[in-house]
Amino acid sequence: MRPPCLPRACAVAALSALCGLAQAQVDAPAAAASAPPQQLQRVQITGSAIKRIADEGALPVQVLTRNDIVKAGVTTAAELMATVSSLSNNLTDGVSIGTGGFRDQMGFNSANLRGLGTSSTLVLLNGRRMANFASPGDDNGVDLNNIPAAAIERVEVLLDGASAIYGTDAIGGVINFITRKDYQGVQLDVLAGKTGEGGAGKRAASIAAGHGDLARDGFNLMGVLDLQKTGALRTSQRDFISDLRIPERLPHLLSSASFPGNIRLGRDQFDYLESQGFAINGRPITTRTINLSAPTCQPPHSLYLPGGIGGVDGCTYDYMRDLELYPKTDKGSFLGRGVLKLGDRHEAFIEAAYTRSKSWYVGTSNRIDADLDVSMIPALAATGLGDALPDDRLITVRTRMLEAGPRASELTSTGSRIVVGMTGTLGAWHYDWGYNHSVNRVSDRDVRGYLPNTETMQAFADGLLNPFGPSSEAGLAFLRENNINQEVRRARGSMDSLDAKFTRSLAKLGGGDLAIALGGELRREKSSSAASDLLISDEIVGDPTPGDAQFTNNSRKVWAAYGELLAPITKAWEVQVALRHDHYQKVGATTNPKISLRYAPLDNLTFRASAGTGFRAPSMNDLYRSVKTGETATLPDPVCMRENDNDLGFCANNWETRTYSNVDLKPEKSRQFSIGLLADPTPAWSFGLDYWRIEKRDLISTLGDDVILANLDKYEPLVHRYNEDEGIPGCDYDPDDSEICFIELRKENRGKQKASGLDVTLQYRSPTTALGRFGVKLVGTWTLSSKKQTGDGDPYISNLGRFVTDGVVQRWRHRVNFDWSRGPWSINLANSFYSGYDDQNSAIDTNTGLIVGKNKVKAYSLWDLSGGWEATSALTLRAGVKNLFNTAPPFSNQAYFFISGYDPSYTDPRGRFFYLSASYQFR
Repeated sequence: MRPPCLPRACAVAALSALCGLAQAQVDAPAAAASAPPQQLQRVQITGSAIKRIADEGALPVQVLTRNDIVKAGVTTAAELMATVSSLSNNLTDGVSIGTGGFRDQMGFNSANLRGLGTSSTLVLLNGRRMANFASPGDDNGVDLNNIPAAAIERVEVLLDGASAIYGTDAIGGVINFITRKDYQGVQLDVLAGKTGEGGAGKRAASIAAGHGDLARDGFNLMGVLDLQKTGALRTSQRDFISDLRIPERLPHLLSSASFPGNIRLGRDQFDYLESQGFAINGRPITTRTINLSAPTCQPPHSLYLPGGIGGVDGCTYDYMRDLELYPKTDKGSFLGRGVLKLGDRHEAFIEAAYTRSKSWYVGTSNRIDADLDVSMIPALAATGLGDALPDDRLITVRTRMLEAGPRASELTSTGSRIVVGMTGTLGAWHYDWGYNHSVNRVSDRDVRGYLPNTETMQAFADGLLNPFGPSSEAGLAFLRENNINQEVRRARGSMDSLDAKFTRSLAKLGGGDLAIALGGELRREKSSSAASDLLISDEIVGDPTPGDAQFTNNSRKVWAAYGELLAPITKAWEVQVALRHDHYQKVGATTNPKISLRYAPLDNLTFRASAGTGFRAPSMNDLYRSVKTGETATLPDPVCMRENDNDLGFCANNWETRTYSNVDLKPEKSRQFSIGLLADPTPAWSFGLDYWRIEKRDLISTLGDDVILANLDKYEPLVHRYNEDEGIPGCDYDPDDSEICFIELRKENRGKQKASGLDVTLQYRSPTTALGRFGVKLVGTWTLSSKKQTGDGDPYISNLGRFVTDGVVQRWRHRVNFDWSRGPWSINLANSFYSGYDDQNSAIDTNTGLIVGKNKVKAYSLWDLSGGWEATSALTLRAGVKNLFNTAPPFSNQAYFFISGYDPSYTDPRGRFFYLSASYQFR
C-alpha cells in the first residue's frame, strides 16, 4: 500500500466532468490512506464523469482546500486565484480602474490559465457553468465577484486544457469552485484588516448554517451568507508612487491636458505668433503647444517637463497624482442548498445563489478641448492675432477640469443562479441530471465628474468656466448643477441549461472495473445591452460613445453529447478515452477526442500523459457586441509627422479607437498534450512534474493599435481621418484636416498562439515531533514558450519574459507555504514570486521621437505571515500580515494599462496589510 501523501491532492488526474459534485475531501487524512483499498471512498474529481479513488487519475488537478483559503487570509475568489501560479494576466480591480473601462470591462475580475486569455478558461460552480460577465467587451468569462466565496469548500484547477467532458472551450483549463454540502450546525466568521499606510481597509463577516443529516434524517438544508466591504486607495496615500519617479522616467506617458490648460495652436496661428516674437518663459515659442503659466504650471498635478508630452512651451499633467489605485467595494453573497432523499436510491436537490458586487472606480478629473475666441485670452489678443487671422480666431485649450472633481463610476455586477436536479441509481446505472438557470446583470453609472458636452463647451466659450485658473462662483455652481449622476450602460446575460449524465461498470479488468459515462447538455445563451439617451447622444464629457450601436439583444442554442470510457487494464496501466460533440447555432459543430494514459510501475511512482483537441466558438460578444469606444496609449500619427516637421509634441496623442464585433467569425481550434510523473520517494516527501503544450489557431482577436499605426502601408483603411469623406457618424468631413478621427479595431480570425511549460509540485510533511509538525509545499510554473502571430503568416512574437502589447507571461511563478503546528497553535509563512522580465519599452519621447531607455522589470516577491490559535473546540482565532516587508510594485514603463509606472495585473499596491479573523462554530 502506498504511504500517505497529501500532495497527491494537488496533482490528481482528470479530464473535466459535467456534474462535479465531489463527495469527500481530496486531502484525505493519513488514517484513511492506510485503510484497505476497498474501504477508500470513490469520489468525483474535476476531470472525469466516473468516480474513482482520489489518487488514481491520469491528469493534473491542483486543489486548494478551505484550510488553504483560511491560511492565505483571502476572502474573495479573485484574491484566491492570485495565489495560483498557473494563472497569468488575470483581470483585476487594478486593471479595471481606467475611467470608462477603456481597456476592458470595468469591474470584471477574471481567471486566465496559462495566459491564453480569459475566454479560454472555463470557470464552474459545483461542476456546472455560470452566466458570463454581461457587460460587452473583449473578454468573455465568469466574473469571479459572482462566486460566493464564503461558501467555498475547495477549488479544483484542472491544468490540462480542452476537457471533452465539461466543454472543449476550456482550452486553457478548468477551475471548479466546490461549495460546502451536507453542512450541519452554525459557523460565524469575521475578518477585519487595515493597511500600514492607510486606505484599502477591509471588513468581512459570514454565517453558515445547516440542519439535517442526510444519512440519518433523509434531508439537509444549509446556507451561507457573506458580506464584505473594502476601502478605496488613492495615489496620495502611497509613497511608492513618488518613489517610482514617473514624471522623470515616463514624461511621455502623461497627459497634455493640464491645469492651467495648454493652448493648441493651429499652423497659421503658430506662424503668426512666431513672427511676432511671442515668448513663453522669456523664450520665443518653438512648438504649437504652449502654456501661459509655464514654467510655473501648477504642481503636483501640472508640471513643467520640457521632455514631457506638454513639450518645452507647455505643461504636462501627471494623472498618477489624481486617481485611485484600488476601488471602494461593497460585496454580498448568499448560497443555499437543500437535499432530500427519495427512498434508498434517489436524491433530489436544489441550489440557489445570489451575489452582488458594487465597486466605485475613481479616475482622473475630466479633460476637454475648449474653443475660446482669442479675445478671451488677453495675452494672445494683445498680439493682434484676431485681426491678423479673422477667420481663425478660435483658440483650442486642452484643459483639465479639476474643479469638477475626479470622474467616478459605480459598477454593480449581480449574479443569480438556481440549479434543481436529482441523482440516484436505476438498475446498474448511476444518473445525475440538473436544470441550471444563471443570470448576470451589470449596471454602469456615471456618478461624479461627468458633464454635458454642449453646455460645458458653451460655458467655457462664455467665460463662465476658466481653463487657466479658478472659476467664478457662478462657474462652480454650473459644475454642481450639471454634474451627471445616472445609469449610462446596462447589460444582462443569461444561461439556461439541462444536463444529464449516466455512468456504470461494464466488466472486470485486471486493474478494476471497466466503466463508462454517457452525457449530454442543452443550453440557451442570451445577452443584451443598452445605453442611456444621454450616452447615445455622445453628450457626456469624458464618456465617449460611437452612437446608437449600444443596443444588442441576441441569443443562441447549444447542444452537446459526450462519452467517456475508463479502462484499468492492469494494476499498473489505465486508459481513459473521451469524445465530445458540440453544436453551436449559427456557428457550426465540432467533434473533439481526448485520450489519457496512466502507468504506475511502483506503488510510489506514476507516469501520466494525455492528448486532445479543443474548440472555442466565438462568444456572443465576439459576434454581436455593440461598438466599443476606447483610447490608444500615447502614439504618433505618421501622417501628422510628415505634415508637421516630425513635431511629436503635436502629433503624439491618445487616439480614439472603436472595436467592432464580427458575425462571420469562425471558432478557434486547439491541440494540447501533456506528460508527467508523480513520485513519493518517502512517506514525508512527494514530487510532481508535468510538461504541457497548447496550440491555438484561427485566433479571435483584433490588431493592436500600435501595430496598425506602425504599418500604415498595410493597415491605412483601418485609420479613419476627417479629410476622408466616408459618412461616418462623429467624423465630420473636413478636406483640410488630416487628423485621426478613430482607429478601427475589428474582430477577425487571424494567426496562431503557442504555449508550453512545466508545472512543479513539491511537498514535505514531517511526522509529529516534540517541537510540533512541519510542512513545506511549493507549487510553481516554469513557462518554456508563449508566443503568437498578429496575422496569418506573420512571424511569431513572444511575450515570455517580455511585455508585449497587453501583458507579459513571467518565465517562473510560484507559491510556497511553510507550515508549523503544535497542539492548538499553528503558523504559516507563504511566498508568492514572479520572475523579472523585459519591459514594454515602447514609450515615445515626444521631443526626439526616440523610444525611452530599455527597462528590466525586477522580480516581485511577496511574503505573508499568519498564525492561528484554536482557543476552544469551537473558537479559532487568527492574525496575519500580508506583504510582510511592504514590498512595492516594481517600476514598469508599460503603456497599455491606464495606470502608469507599474503593471497592475499581478502587483498589489496596498502594501503591508494587517488582519485579524475569528471563527466560532455551534454544533
